[in-house]
Amino acid sequence: MIYINLCGGVLLLLYGIKLVNDGLQSAAGPRIRSLLRSLTSNQLAAVGTGAFITGLIQSSSATSVMLVGFVSAGLMTFRQTLAVILGADIGATLTVQLIAFHVTDYAIALIGLGLAIVLFAKRHQLRTIGDGLLGFGFVFLSIKIMTGAMAPLQQSALFRDVMVALVGSPFTGIVLSALFTAMVHSSAATIGIAIALGANGLIPLEGAIHIVLGANLGTCSTALMASLRAPSEARRVAWAHLLFKLTGVLLILPALLLFERAVTSTGGELVRQIANAHTLFNALMAVCFLPFLGLFAKVVARIVPDSSEEKAFGPKYLDEHVLATPSLALSQATREALRESDIVREMLIDSIKAFQTSDQTLIADIRLKDNQVDMLDRQIRLYLTRLSSSQLTEAHSRREVALLEASRDLENIGDVIDRNLMELAIKRITKGLMFSEEGMNEIILYHKKLVDNFDLAISTFSASDRDLGRRVLRNKEELETLERELIQAHLDRLRKGLRESMETSHIHLDTIGQLARINSLITHIVYPVFEDARSRAREDHFVIGG
Repeated sequence: MIYINLCGGVLLLLYGIKLVNDGLQSAAGPRIRSLLRSLTSNQLAAVGTGAFITGLIQSSSATSVMLVGFVSAGLMTFRQTLAVILGADIGATLTVQLIAFHVTDYAIALIGLGLAIVLFAKRHQLRTIGDGLLGFGFVFLSIKIMTGAMAPLQQSALFRDVMVALVGSPFTGIVLSALFTAMVHSSAATIGIAIALGANGLIPLEGAIHIVLGANLGTCSTALMASLRAPSEARRVAWAHLLFKLTGVLLILPALLLFERAVTSTGGELVRQIANAHTLFNALMAVCFLPFLGLFAKVVARIVPDSSEEKAFGPKYLDEHVLATPSLALSQATREALRESDIVREMLIDSIKAFQTSDQTLIADIRLKDNQVDMLDRQIRLYLTRLSSSQLTEAHSRREVALLEASRDLENIGDVIDRNLMELAIKRITKGLMFSEEGMNEIILYHKKLVDNFDLAISTFSASDRDLGRRVLRNKEELETLERELIQAHLDRLRKGLRESMETSHIHLDTIGQLARINSLITHIVYPVFEDARSRAREDHFVIGG
């Protein structure tokens, strides 16, 4: 019965922490992302922001994963995230501190309040807050259940000996705690179990500190997994988090007795001291590392270098020295976007060849180019985001938005070619199929008109020429009409029982559909040109009217 209650308490603890994380992230998510993106280079402000955000959502792993995503998207630099990570680790200690305040007595009241809000609140945001309160209630109740379940084990000398053997040694205690935390994705859950053990006198403070150190290491696993396929800049965020923790543990280990004395001096019973050890470790890390973040960033960059592809390829025109002059910076970003469009055009030209031949090296080359497009898109967005902190005129702001949208459209076109069209080409090659001659000629015709419209759209974007933009819109309508005609022609061949058409029908129709998607994205590139013209007209009208 003891072990059933203990297992039930652990599962309830994990579920409660998940509810807290999901509920509070959902309630505060958009504001959190906005706050993170608006960070300045002020390190203390970044630490405070990281602590505040993670205090709200109670998950340093979630904050780290968000930072990985922002760096991948080019919204933040790796260097900016370091101080945020240190603050996030401090904020993540809040749940453990609450557990140590004996709020377990109010667990049922919190569950009742959270459940009432979830059941009766009409607004979604209120219900997510209710989920968070319900989660906290489950966390506190689980600690109460585990503490009660472990009480009889106080009389078991064997259990105490086993626990001391497992966590009494720094190596085994830290490693086992890190592995368990990596499995459950929550340092709070691991330390919560340590608190339940400590409340019953089953582990000493020394063993609890080993668990705390291991839990801090294990919590890095989530961000590491999230960064596996990210660019090197984003991978550095996850590795920086791990290296902060690992270096902190290695620095604490030789001075464990001093650290234990420092924790004991904070006063209170063992449960309170375990929570304080968690907070003190992360606070010491912030104090020790904050003055050396520049050096630390260089070390991490050496440990996680740019890939050979990233070294060989990068932006040519994004000059940081002209960021203080918006007109020049926008001109440089435009040149880079046009370079991005050249690569996308090459992908578009080559894509039709993948349906005419069985050359898979062509497909590999297209995929390499898509990675280059993704890289340029990230760098352009990062460059323009840094520019947005400058004083921009209305015209500059509109051009910045147009550049961001154009780069995104180009990246999306590259993705459609790589992930959709090339998958269809591989399927055709693998199955040894060929389109009918008539069907292939129709797709070639559609593709040629698509390339012509792409060139026209890029010219429109480059010159901000509305006359060219109107031609792009007319071409879009013509291509939509042609799309319907090609589908009808294919259906007619199916009715005639043409073997090649029947074998390739699915691939043929999907290919036309993906080319039509590209046509829509091409057209979207020119929309900001018309919006810019309308905005200028409104401004002129205002000036004349004034």
